[in-house]
Amino acid sequence: MQEEDIIAGLRARDRKTTEYLYEKYSRALFAVISRIITDQDIAEEVFHDAFIKITRKIDSYEESKGRLYTWMANICRNSAIDKLRSKEISQTTKTNTIDDFVFGLESQSGTMEQVEAIGVRELMIQLNEDQRFIIEYIYFQGYTHSELSEEFHIPLGTVKSRVRAALQVLKKNLERI
Repeated sequence: MQEEDIIAGLRARDRKTTEYLYEKYSRALFAVISRIITDQDIAEEVFHDAFIKITRKIDSYEESKGRLYTWMANICRNSAIDKLRSKEISQTTKTNTIDDFVFGLESQSGTMEQVEAIGVRELMIQLNEDQRFIIEYIYFQGYTHSELSEEFHIPLGTVKSRVRAALQVLKKNLERI
């Protein structure tokens, strides 16, 4: 089946075309999602929703802007990113601190000594209390600027300013090393 035939069939809501589309592209599109979402069950759920979105929004596809696969891959990619940013996912990932994740990677790669050798914790001590709090939650516990702002009732602009100031202090101290 040619791409034009697939597009025409999808726009006509032809069942055989939808089945053909699934057979031909499902593995590649699922791979796009799996690279972003590692949990198999969640990735399957996102793929299912994205595939339905593809078939329902086919009228918005414009051939002049790119190939059909690229358009479908973008829908899958955006759906996966949206799912990662959702409250459901962000709440579960907050329970796993970055320390656990980093320790797991360090033990696998042997970089534990290197991380300790550069003295990250010592550099953090040089920050003021507000900066240290912000850096701890954003970089070590995985909060986004917005999540931190909402959770701790700190204006978003203040969060960003403190991050910027803390990074300047850390950069200055790293240059001395």
